[in-house]
Amino acid sequence: MALQFASAVKRIPVYPAGSGYAQTGPLVLLESNESPYPPLPEVVAAASAAAAGANRYPDPNSVALRAALSARYSVPADQITVGNGSCDVLLAAGLALLEPGTELVYAWPSFSVYPQLEAISGATAVTVPLDADERHDLDALAAAVTAKTRLLIICNPNNPTSTAVRFDALAAFVDALPERVCVMIDEAYCEFNSLDTPDATLALLRRHPQLVLLRTFSKVYGLCGLRVGFALCGSPELPQALKLIRQPFFANAAAQAAAVEALRHPEEVARRVEAAHAARAELKASLLDLGLRTAASETNFVWFDLGRDDLEVVAGLAERRVMVRAGSALGRPGALRVSCGTPRENARFLAALTELIQ
Repeated sequence: MALQFASAVKRIPVYPAGSGYAQTGPLVLLESNESPYPPLPEVVAAASAAAAGANRYPDPNSVALRAALSARYSVPADQITVGNGSCDVLLAAGLALLEPGTELVYAWPSFSVYPQLEAISGATAVTVPLDADERHDLDALAAAVTAKTRLLIICNPNNPTSTAVRFDALAAFVDALPERVCVMIDEAYCEFNSLDTPDATLALLRRHPQLVLLRTFSKVYGLCGLRVGFALCGSPELPQALKLIRQPFFANAAAQAAAVEALRHPEEVARRVEAAHAARAELKASLLDLGLRTAASETNFVWFDLGRDDLEVVAGLAERRVMVRAGSALGRPGALRVSCGTPRENARFLAALTELIQ
């Protein structure tokens, strides 16, 4: 007799992960918005030292990491929650806040994990199109909020379209929302945003207890492989609720130790942001030379319309050992999302793309 699964299993969309992980041999990996630079030796050493004690469980309360984050962001430790990547915090928040008969609101296209919240919780997702510049339409998002809305998510800067809305507009938007609605600003790429400082939104936490700033060590810190994310919250309520929802020991010891050490090196963050800005400018200029105009990127990747079948181009790039992400997998057929790599990687991509489209 076949196994019988919960109905939610059939509703959950498959996350469109990159295909490069299944490949062997040298590749140009520009499909997952990873940092092209490895962690600092001090960060690797901290993770290795923690791994030496892997016969013991990790700290279930992430005390050292939350203390380090509290010192870095001036947010009380009991208003900080840590997770196995920011997706872990996001999905747990969905389970804590949502249920059948409630609604969540988010823009689309946006981060591919958001649709999973509807499926696992039984809530109804209300999706709002981006504006003509592929930015969040804040007026339309506000209009979509109803008495049933429990959670509203804004990915800023937005993945996959790379665009951002300015802090003053975002602050006015949050100020006008009902306090009963949990507002989550997904800031995975905030360090790369040149419109405002990454810490601009911290001021909103002090006047909005329902606000959550979701961040990660995967991008600018280059710790994708260790999976550690966190949320800075306007009150202790959500962190307390997530303790009840999630399994114990959700953040491993090596990840916690690496994150604590990474926070000690802000100068490296600044260097990586500068390198990403340079790579972003190079890619945008070269794509414009090919007749391809990119969105106004505030991330470590670029997003642009090809004017042709994106899946065919992605397949051609893969044949040339260059891996990028098809817009068809991210909600916008005909577009490409390309991470900013090293100068050599970017040159490989541009040469391969030029060969395919000219």
